[in-house]
Amino acid sequence: MMSDTHEVLASIVGAANVASGDAISDDLTHDEGLGVEPHRPDVVVWPESTAAVAAVVAHANDHRIPVTARGAGTGLSGACVARSGGVLISFDKMNRILEIDTENHIAVVQPGVTLDQLDAALAPLGLVYPVFPGEYSASLGGNVNTNAGGMRAVKYGVTRHHVLGVEAVLATGEVIRAGGKIVKISTGYDLTQLIIGSEGTLAVVTEATLKLQPRLPFSTTILAPFATLDGVTGAVPRVVASGLGPQILEYIDLLTMSVMTSSGSLDLGIPQDVKDSALAYLVVVLESAHADRLDADVEALAGLLGELDAMDVYVLPGGAAAQLIDAREKAFWLAKANGANDVVDVVVPRASIPEFMERVSALASETGSWIAGCGHAGDGNVHLGVFQSDPDALHTVMMGLYRAGMELGGAISGEHGLGTEKRSYFLELEDPAKIDLMRRIKAAFDPNGILNPGAVL
Repeated sequence: MMSDTHEVLASIVGAANVASGDAISDDLTHDEGLGVEPHRPDVVVWPESTAAVAAVVAHANDHRIPVTARGAGTGLSGACVARSGGVLISFDKMNRILEIDTENHIAVVQPGVTLDQLDAALAPLGLVYPVFPGEYSASLGGNVNTNAGGMRAVKYGVTRHHVLGVEAVLATGEVIRAGGKIVKISTGYDLTQLIIGSEGTLAVVTEATLKLQPRLPFSTTILAPFATLDGVTGAVPRVVASGLGPQILEYIDLLTMSVMTSSGSLDLGIPQDVKDSALAYLVVVLESAHADRLDADVEALAGLLGELDAMDVYVLPGGAAAQLIDAREKAFWLAKANGANDVVDVVVPRASIPEFMERVSALASETGSWIAGCGHAGDGNVHLGVFQSDPDALHTVMMGLYRAGMELGGAISGEHGLGTEKRSYFLELEDPAKIDLMRRIKAAFDPNGILNPGAVL
């Protein structure tokens, strides 16, 4: 059966753009999720056009073959891992920037375009796509499918705030366009926003229209150590309310900062006595179009942090600042390298972070676990590495973390998505009426259930 499928798909995308069996590389069997079981797809295709994607999906729908879309494979929830008996659509060859409209501040891209590729094209034009979830090799298609966020979300928002339109292939093979170069629309259901974050379960995105921002030329990174984690989390709402508009507002706990500085030989110029007594750090990046205004904002922020009981305030030189931000963006890889058993990206209202962290500490103590991390403090997105090798205890910890987040008005995932790895927690903890509604939406988009089955629902 799969040999027949291989031949049909080869006739659609070309023999050089289809692979099966041992010709499929190990890279295509997994994403970066810690608990994801690798699975080799039965067939992989590399389409070069929307028409080819549509023909592949239509064939799969006719024969009830599961279809999984894959970008760069940098996700953390198993959402781009192929299903048994399924076809994996890799977008490596649909990687063109189709248009950069400098007058409307718009970019139109294919799903295989990576963040660093787009950024390199925008930099000379004084523009930026401001959603940077931390892995610059990630693809825009993957970002759209997971509604990726990142450190800059406190100022600029997440992916859904910057995707104005999509071209997408439905499970039937039909191609639709939703949204476009317009910045607002009130005409029927907003299909663009429904598709964003759906993790490939509703449609296969083949093009995205992105909103761009001016690239501000001046920025400064401020590091403030605090004697307690509560001090950091309590300071966050005040910094947000100050009107200074930080581009980045992050907290880093003591253990994570220690690993970051030691593993990367990162010298931030912090005196040893401060290191010995600080339990948490606040990282703030301010940016401006004018150097003098930036200087005034930095002075105001330093004064505010002093009032909020920061132990000191350090304005980092350019090299150290870049290293710190890079290390923070790679915090997941540090957790992975040090043996974390799972990671969470729970999001809560930012004023609820102190209470959430109290519950985290209690859970760690009750289960004999080590839980450490950092987070996008400005938008309440807490990233934690969980170190607990006992499967039953690990499940207790994860369920406790998710339940605590939801009880505080938050959600299981702020930006990584549910995929297959967080699905069971979601289905157990979420309102059944909402899940039933999602199932009906899924059935309307994908009546035969071929699109990424097992992810989300």
